[in-house]
Amino acid sequence: MGHDMSDRGDTITITGNVATPPELKRTSSGVAIATFRVASGQRRYDREAGAWSDAGTNWYTVSAFRTLADHAYRSLQKGDRVILTGRLRLREWDNGTRRGTAIEIDAEAIGHDLLWGTTTFMKDSHVAVTDGADHAAQGSGDDAWAAPGVDASPSGTEGGSTEPLLVGAGSGVSSSTGGGETPF
Repeated sequence: MGHDMSDRGDTITITGNVATPPELKRTSSGVAIATFRVASGQRRYDREAGAWSDAGTNWYTVSAFRTLADHAYRSLQKGDRVILTGRLRLREWDNGTRRGTAIEIDAEAIGHDLLWGTTTFMKDSHVAVTDGADHAAQGSGDDAWAAPGVDASPSGTEGGSTEPLLVGAGSGVSSSTGGGETPF
């Protein structure tokens, strides 16, 4: 079958168009996997002709896992312009009659390319979990995206103080700016 030629150490960022509708599958243990193809075309300006010309298209198979897979499946459509970053995998394949190299990306982040249009972001209502750590359990209150130690009140301050709270600004967990000094 295939032979993985990469050491999973190469990170790549590409822009391109979603070329196939995303497919969502789940493993037997329930892990979500979304896959789709991205076409990343290169254009060059030909000074002699005074016009832009296509310089080829690179095709990538993109896989997203877990929460990113669910979000990609619900957010992306064929034709959407995206920017994504992930781990590059080059895999040789041989089906008996033909051989080739598949270029795959295990996505770490995916978003719409705002150079070509607009989008509306909707935060997931689930508690954010990163590296196995539950942010809500770290004291960030009800807002899973809030900075640790910062109250998400409209004033942006903690405990009703009018001074902004700086988290991790050198001495202890937090400090205030005092007399207008910059914390840098």
